[in-house]
Amino acid sequence: MSPQQVTAASRIDAAKADGRSALVGYLPAGFPDVETGIRAGVELARGGADIIEIGIPYSDPVMDGPVIQAATTAALKGGFRVKSVFDVVRGIREQTDAAVLVMTYWNPVVQFGVDAFAKALAEAGGAGLITPDLIPDEAEEWMEASDRHGLERVFLVAPSSTPERMKSTVAATRGFVYAVSIMGVTGAREDVSDAAERVVERAREAGAERVCVGLGVSNAGHVAEIGAYADGVIVGTALVAALRDGGPEAVGALAADLAEGTRRAPASETRNDS
Repeated sequence: MSPQQVTAASRIDAAKADGRSALVGYLPAGFPDVETGIRAGVELARGGADIIEIGIPYSDPVMDGPVIQAATTAALKGGFRVKSVFDVVRGIREQTDAAVLVMTYWNPVVQFGVDAFAKALAEAGGAGLITPDLIPDEAEEWMEASDRHGLERVFLVAPSSTPERMKSTVAATRGFVYAVSIMGVTGAREDVSDAAERVVERAREAGAERVCVGLGVSNAGHVAEIGAYADGVIVGTALVAALRDGGPEAVGALAADLAEGTRRAPASETRNDS
C-alpha cells in the first residue's frame, strides 16, 4: 500500500495557522547509505521539520557547496542509483507526517523517464520536485506529468530574476516558490543576505502564495530572521554536516534547535521592543 501524499503547501499552511514559519530541511539520498539516510529523514521530521527535501546525488552539481558535494560524491561511490530515491521517500513518509520533496537536477529525471519518475514518486508518497536547473519555459513535459500525477513543482527565483521571469516562474509553480537569497553555491554562512527579503517581496508581488528562502541558513537565528518575512526557511548544509559528524541523532537535535527559530522573534525585533 502506497503512503498517502502530503503536500508542501498543506504543511506550510498548517505552520502559518500555528503562528510560525515552516522549517524545510535538506538531506542527500544515499548518504551515508540509504537506510541511514531514511533514519536521518525521520529524525529530521521528529525534530520539527515540516518539509523534507531529498536530494538526488549528481555527478556534476552546479549549485552545491563543498559539504553537500562531498556527501553526494560519497553516496555515488557507495553505489547509489536514482531509483533508490523512491525508497528513501517512502521510508520517511511511512514513519512521519512531513511532506517529502525530491530536489534534483533535470537530467536524472529525463534519463529515468519523466512520466515514469513522476508516477514512482507519487506512489512513494512524494509531494513533488524541486528542479534548480529547469525553467518553466523548458518544462512542458514535467508540467504535464506533474499535473497527471498530482505532484507539486517548485521552481527557483533569485535576485537576478527579471520581472518577466519572476511572473512566469510564480505562475508555473505549485507548492511554494523557492527564493534563492544569494548568488552562488550552497553553504552555511554567518549572515543571511539582505537580498532575501526583496526576492520574497518580488515573488509576492508576482502572485506567489507561499515563498520559502534557502541558501546560507545555518542556525536558529537565521531561521527567526527569515521567518519574519518568508513562509518557510530552508536549511541544507548545516544538516548534512550534522549527519556527517553525528549521524541521524545529530540531525534530529539540530532540527529541534532550528525549529525553535520558527517561533522566535528576530534579534532586531527583540531589540526594538526592549
